[in-house]
Formats: sequence, C-alpha cells, structure tokens
Amino acid sequence: MFVTPAYAQAAGGAGAGAAFAQFIPLILIFAIMYFLMIRPQQKRLKAHREMVAAVKKGDHVVTQGGILGRVTSVRDEELEVEISQGVRVRLVRSTLAQVVNKTEPVAANS
Repeated sequence: MFVTPAYAQAAGGAGAGAAFAQFIPLILIFAIMYFLMIRPQQKRLKAHREMVAAVKKGDHVVTQGGILGRVTSVRDEELEVEISQGVRVRLVRSTLAQVVNKTEPVAANS
C-alpha cells in the first residue's frame, strides 16, 4: 500500500581529474581578471606614485579637482600651489592628477 523509498545505487567514485576539471573555468576567470583589470591598475598606480614623487618647485600641475597651478613649495606630503598671482593653496601630494609641463633644470654655467 505504501510506496517504499528508492535508494540510488552507489556510483563509481569520480577521479581526481574530474574535480580538477571543475576548477579550470574558475582558474581561467581569475587569470583573465588579473591580466585585464588588476595588472593595468597596478601599473597606473605605480606611474602615479612616481609622478607625484618627482614633482618639484616650478612644475605646472593639475589637481584631481581640476585646479591648475604652479608648484611654489614642496614638503613631505604636501605641496603649495599658486593658482593665481598671490593666491596659494596647500595640497596633499596624492591629489595631483598630472604634471602639465616639467621645468627643466637650469645649467650651472648659464
């Protein structure tokens, strides 16, 4: 009258190769993410750090907020930028977006 439950037969054990094959797409996704997203971002970050470290007095810079100015003073972690004649602002170094043109060092004999 009552139906008895049916039990599945024990299947043959899946080999270690089948378990590894399930992880191959996941490994490929991480590899693609690394080469298309993470690595280029790390290169940009390294280039930005080098640019910020190389800023010196007299360079014309653009901040991330869009302010253009000339560097008048360089300190450890901040810069003083003249945005207009007599108007100077203190900025954190990391807020620089780009150096528009670098000043060339003047030769000692000229």
